[in-house]
Amino acid sequence: MTATVPLSSSLNPGSINLVFVVSEDPTHHAHGDINPTTANLTDRGLRRTLMMATYLRRQVLGGRNVDAIYVLEPMTHLQTAAKLPDLVAAESVEQFALLNQISLPVRGGKVVSANSYPLNATYAAGATPKGVATPRPPCAACQGLDFADRNGDNEALVNSIIKAGGAGFYLFCAPWQIIRRMMAEINRAGHYHLAIPSRYSGPDKIYAIAIAPEATQLLVYRDSLRPAATYPGVPAPIPMSKSCLEQPAFKIRVDAPDAASVPGLNRDETVYLIRHAEAHPGRFFEDGNNVCAGQWRALALPAVLSGKISPDLVYSVDPAQTVGARKHGRPWSYVRPALTVEPYAIANSLPFGLMSNTLWNDCPTKTHFPCPSTDFFFKGGAFSHHRLLVAWEHNHIPAIVQNLIDAYYPNGRAPQVPDWPPEDYDSIWTVRLDERGNLTVANGCEGIDSRALPVACPIF
Repeated sequence: MTATVPLSSSLNPGSINLVFVVSEDPTHHAHGDINPTTANLTDRGLRRTLMMATYLRRQVLGGRNVDAIYVLEPMTHLQTAAKLPDLVAAESVEQFALLNQISLPVRGGKVVSANSYPLNATYAAGATPKGVATPRPPCAACQGLDFADRNGDNEALVNSIIKAGGAGFYLFCAPWQIIRRMMAEINRAGHYHLAIPSRYSGPDKIYAIAIAPEATQLLVYRDSLRPAATYPGVPAPIPMSKSCLEQPAFKIRVDAPDAASVPGLNRDETVYLIRHAEAHPGRFFEDGNNVCAGQWRALALPAVLSGKISPDLVYSVDPAQTVGARKHGRPWSYVRPALTVEPYAIANSLPFGLMSNTLWNDCPTKTHFPCPSTDFFFKGGAFSHHRLLVAWEHNHIPAIVQNLIDAYYPNGRAPQVPDWPPEDYDSIWTVRLDERGNLTVANGCEGIDSRALPVACPIF
């Protein structure tokens, strides 16, 4: 049975509700939603995702909390001649994720609740794409959706949910090719005789397979959103800092009179390093995602960074990598660095790449050597004559930079960069390599007052 759902109808929480959101890509999209050069969302496409989040939460789930969110693993769907990863699925449901609440234990046994729901985007065991680092620690519970559907892992994931029999809401977001195949396989395996659509019919359709003892239905929601073509402004002014308060100002300069002093060093390169947005409402609270205050920051970055930085590329951590485990009880897909800077990439039509061939935490301390992250960003020539905006984890930014400085001092006594304070989400470190290999490192700030950001999410 298939039904188009009235606007007032939401899913029954007593059913196993498998909700399917189609993420847009260059093959299947609404006109004006996808940038053909970057394969990323446009301003209009981002607006659509922000508006759809409210519709999903209120109209489809009836204001109830989601039970799990699964998104496309970006490195499984490389697009355009530049082989850019598909980050649209994660961005499409990030706002929705933050409208849901999660409660997690923190240090001392206290439980902290926050609007910060995890996105599952990690590779299934044995299904990491060629040339991509296998996540460590592994996380079977973090499995996302594979564009190639290696080993039938997408169907296995859905079948495990159905077999467990837990009523609730399970949301999946991926391009049309994946969503249609998943729905068709559920229909075939369950002998449900549902009328699964064979063609893409636009980003305004949300599909739900509601499985209940008395009947299984395919429900089709149409959100009828009409997003504007301009970048979405946040619904209230962002609290700005009058000065950079989080870190003492510093500047380190290292001269390299011999151009060969550091083998393989990039030339004429600038890297702007920032931390992911706000994520920890309690000490050691961890689910891999931002909290609502972080969404305010992420959406405000295009405006607050205008005139301060001028990147031509954006880079971050592969969201399929994992974070947590030792202090937090279990690992999670590490989506928040990429989702912090994706709005900036969208607003400025910039290519967005992921460091995926090594782990994001491969440089654990400032004295660790070698450091693959340092080599990736500063050696080999790939980023010579480029300016990168890079979002990372705060403890590892000093390690990456220190490793670069240490390369100039093979006999020791290198200048030391400071630590990154744990409460600091606002700083920017600018690393500049000139044509001769001279190095300059200095800090500045975005200018957003972290302590005054709203706790509740912006609503669109």
